[in-house]
Amino acid sequence: MEVILLERVPKLGQMGEVVRVKDGFARNYLLPKGKALRATKENRSRFENMKVELEARNLEQKGEAEKIAKTLNGRSFTVLRQAAEGGQLYGSVSPRDLAALISESGCAISRSQIALNTPIKAVGAHKVPVSLHPEVEVTINVTVARNADEAQRIARGDDVTRPLEEQEKEAEDALEEAVFEPEAAEARRTKETQSGKSHAEAPAPQQKR
Repeated sequence: MEVILLERVPKLGQMGEVVRVKDGFARNYLLPKGKALRATKENRSRFENMKVELEARNLEQKGEAEKIAKTLNGRSFTVLRQAAEGGQLYGSVSPRDLAALISESGCAISRSQIALNTPIKAVGAHKVPVSLHPEVEVTINVTVARNADEAQRIARGDDVTRPLEEQEKEAEDALEEAVFEPEAAEARRTKETQSGKSHAEAPAPQQKR
C-alpha cells in the first residue's frame, strides 16, 4: 500500500513523502496512529491543505520534546524485581513499567515512546532509548536489581550474578598477590630458569640408524 507520511517515521521517510509499506503495517499502525494517509488522489490534495498546519504542529511538538530531553537524557532509574540466583527475573520489566516510572519522576511519557525491542529480563545495568519525538531521542540508564544494596553494587560495576562470597574471596586473593607479588614473581623466575637449564643440559636424543 502507498501512503503519505504525516510526520517523520524512522527508517521510512520524512513528512510529505509517499512511501510503499506492507498493508498490515499501514492498517495496524500508520493509519490508526495518524502517522499517514492512504496515497489517494483526494488525500494528496488534502495533505497539501494540511501541510502548513502539520509543519507548525510538528515544530511545536519538537520544541516540547527537546525541553523534556534536557531533563531526561542520561538520567538513571532503579527498578526492584525478584530474580533467580543467576540474575534471571521472575517476570520482566516492560515499556509500560518504565513509562510509569519516568512519568512518576515528572516527565510524562507513554509506553510507545520507550524504544525497547524486548522487555528487560535480567538484573543489571541497561541503557534504554526513549523516542520523545520522531526527531528527538534520548537514552536513560535503568538499573534492575533485587534490592537497594544490589542496585548500588551494580552501579559500582560489580557482577551481581555471581555469589558475593566468591567475589570477596577473589578480591582478597588479588590483594594478597599484589602485596607479595615481588617474592612470588622472583620464585617463578627462578623456577623457570632452572627448568630451562635442565632442558638445555639434557642430551639430545640419538637418531636410530
